[in-house]
Amino acid sequence: MIEVLLLKLVATAAIVVGVALAVGRLGPRLGGILAGMPVILGPGYFFMLQEQAPPFVRDAVLATLHALVATLLFTVCFVLVAGRLSALRSLGLSILCWVPAALLFSGIPGGLGVAVLAYLVALGGAERVNRALHLDQPVVLARAGWLDLVLRGLLAGLLVSLATTLGAQAGPLLSGILLGFPAGILTIAWTLHERYGAEVARMTVSMTQRGMLSLIAFCSVSYLTVGRLPWGAVFVLSLVASVAVSMLLFAISRWRARRLYPSPPPGPQRP
Repeated sequence: MIEVLLLKLVATAAIVVGVALAVGRLGPRLGGILAGMPVILGPGYFFMLQEQAPPFVRDAVLATLHALVATLLFTVCFVLVAGRLSALRSLGLSILCWVPAALLFSGIPGGLGVAVLAYLVALGGAERVNRALHLDQPVVLARAGWLDLVLRGLLAGLLVSLATTLGAQAGPLLSGILLGFPAGILTIAWTLHERYGAEVARMTVSMTQRGMLSLIAFCSVSYLTVGRLPWGAVFVLSLVASVAVSMLLFAISRWRARRLYPSPPPGPQRP
């Protein structure tokens, strides 16, 4: 048991750190697409698809979708309080908001359609909050240090190993909820708040709300294909759907940026 937990922890941590390093080196276009990949959900469901029966996986995916709605509330709470409180207090309150919300939303009746609709409704509310706070503006990008990367990787690895090994013994509900915990957002918000101030952290966290649509795509494809296709095909199709949504969101954001911040016209040419 301990060997399996350690293997999953190390493997997931290596993936998360590797993706984070690649994001910082590939530039904004490819890096932005890569950052939207399910770096925690991916390893989690990679192991779960191999180890659990399709009904278990389907129920876990639904629980993750419900937990992602709670993660939206986590981001809204952080955006609202981070301007007045320290990083740790802001994140503590956000976690206190996430935990009961994840448990509450896990009892929502209905299947995939209801879960996706709940996320879209919550996303609309979150964007209203962002507009009211005037957070719809460019985000300051900053590279994380090695300590931040290692912390992010270890936290992600711990969640994946617990969700797919220990959580699996308690049932799909706990496994799915654990994989929906906002570990990546938490570490990023903490780092940015401490290093660059509350406004940078608030703006960055607010921008993750739309980016999480790539995770919704991953979970939706997994839910629809598990039990109908081999586990490897389910995983690949889910990953492709997630990356496709990330690419679309990135293209839309660049188009909006060009409209809001057009390039100045070229000056007169010298003979």
